[in-house]
Amino acid sequence: MSSKRKITVAYGDGIGPEIMKATLNILEAAGAQIETDVIEIGEQVYLKGISSGMEPSAFESLKETKIFLKAPITTPQGGGFKSLNVTTRTSFGLFANVRPCKAYSPYIKTHYPKTDLVIIRENEEDLYSGIEHRQTQEVVQSLKLISRPGSEKIIRYAFEYAKKYGRKKVTCMTKDNIMKLADGLFHKTFNEVAKEYPEIETDHKIIDIGSALIAERPEMFDVIVTLNLYGDIISDIAAQVTGSVGLGGSANVGEEVAMFEAIHGSAPDIAGKDMANPSGLINGAIMMLVHIGQPDVAEKIANAWMRTLEDGIHTGDIYQEGLSSKKAGTQEFAQAIIDRLGQKPQNMAEVAFDKSATEPMNIKVTKKDKAKKELIGVDVFVEWDEEGRDPNALGDKLRKADADGLKLQLITNRGVKVYPGGMKETFCTDHWRCRFLTSNQDAVTHTQILDLLKQVEGLGFDFIKTENLYTFDGERAYSLSQGE
Repeated sequence: MSSKRKITVAYGDGIGPEIMKATLNILEAAGAQIETDVIEIGEQVYLKGISSGMEPSAFESLKETKIFLKAPITTPQGGGFKSLNVTTRTSFGLFANVRPCKAYSPYIKTHYPKTDLVIIRENEEDLYSGIEHRQTQEVVQSLKLISRPGSEKIIRYAFEYAKKYGRKKVTCMTKDNIMKLADGLFHKTFNEVAKEYPEIETDHKIIDIGSALIAERPEMFDVIVTLNLYGDIISDIAAQVTGSVGLGGSANVGEEVAMFEAIHGSAPDIAGKDMANPSGLINGAIMMLVHIGQPDVAEKIANAWMRTLEDGIHTGDIYQEGLSSKKAGTQEFAQAIIDRLGQKPQNMAEVAFDKSATEPMNIKVTKKDKAKKELIGVDVFVEWDEEGRDPNALGDKLRKADADGLKLQLITNRGVKVYPGGMKETFCTDHWRCRFLTSNQDAVTHTQILDLLKQVEGLGFDFIKTENLYTFDGERAYSLSQGE
């Protein structure tokens, strides 16, 4: 190559500097055509009073290079500190988190030697939006936001990834038997996109049984696509059943910028002891090399890494008596890989990246016709802790509110219907959802809702939030309560 690709590098905290040094030494020895722009992130930046953990100059570096190789960081405990990973993912539109999980048996101990799956996780939405509120003395809420464009982007990415890397099957995982609107939207979008890829097998698993199957029979999966929180959890499950979370690398990919890292944390308890396994960051760097168009170098490093494992040179976390030949420190392990550059594994299948894998994916979002949106009611949430929290007492008071036919229909507590006709055994907090509709569920106006809220306030209630109730093309767009 005639010129080097500039990348942004962060050494991070804890074991970060050690494993980044080891990784960059390997990249240099393998002939990676990169130039590094080093930035400071993490704990020391947080302690300067910068809540994002990254100074403005660091953001400018990423805007220029578009590629970020990041070591683990430490986020100080306590309020006020934002997750740097979440900030970076959302700020730069890194919508796809890609985590390969492969077994390297018998050199890495595992009960599932045939495991070779990839988890593709939506990276920007879901509960990780971090929108939370304390609303009453007893109740907080965390908003789960799922969009159709966000769902389509990650699902389409999963199918395109499967095509590019010769994968045969894509599995969707949700909890849409409970979250019928939010997770239901993701599942519905998956079914729609899947029709465009008839050559790829598809299926769907509810996330709880899906997680159990990853732990019990991971060999049955190929590519898994799922929502943000679920993906975070099952990625660690999958990495652990293949042998060690310490081996896993990941990519966070957007339309312009991409971030590559190890999936483990900063492990401050072993920092500075030359004990850490750099494999996770090495595997993240291998993914980076493919992404920036240097697959030959990526192959060379991946094959040398596997040859090192085969030769029994292992860091302490994966050392096995009777199989390992040497317990190596961080830098010694890196040097062993460097010494084997150009060699191939003898027992494990060698890595060969399809050169077309370096071509960017074109992830389109389908333009949908706008549905007819009609406002038909409102859920008014109130804090109320009087009269023994008797739902009937609350309901009898709120029935006095009437905004031109917009009247109380039911009350729920933690999603369970408690009025009218609730059960006395239902446990109630001080947080009540009060649903107001017209008798025929006709359209209402914002003016009616404002009038209703004035009446609710006039009755002595503290309304803490409202949620408008809509239909789209005549279809109900809000959940029913348990017991309704």
